[in-house]
Amino acid sequence: MTEVAPRRVRIVQGGPIMVEGPVCLELPDGSTAESDRFMVAICACHRSKTYPWCDTSHRRRARRAKTDSAAAKPAEASAQGMQ
Repeated sequence: MTEVAPRRVRIVQGGPIMVEGPVCLELPDGSTAESDRFMVAICACHRSKTYPWCDTSHRRRARRAKTDSAAAKPAEASAQGMQ
């Protein structure tokens, strides 16, 4: 009997679930989605236009949040210097 290596699944914090392919996903509505790629990114944020596959939509929201906080820091620094 041949041993089969376990399928590797990696959960990316704030990003997709990476699965070694090929894969066949069963969705909540009973439909299936298949990919024969060697590595598959499965959307975990539900913002993807190609759901269940990740289209990096999770990145757009994170970048805006970082830009807003970075823009606030110089304003805070100059306000502290004026006191």
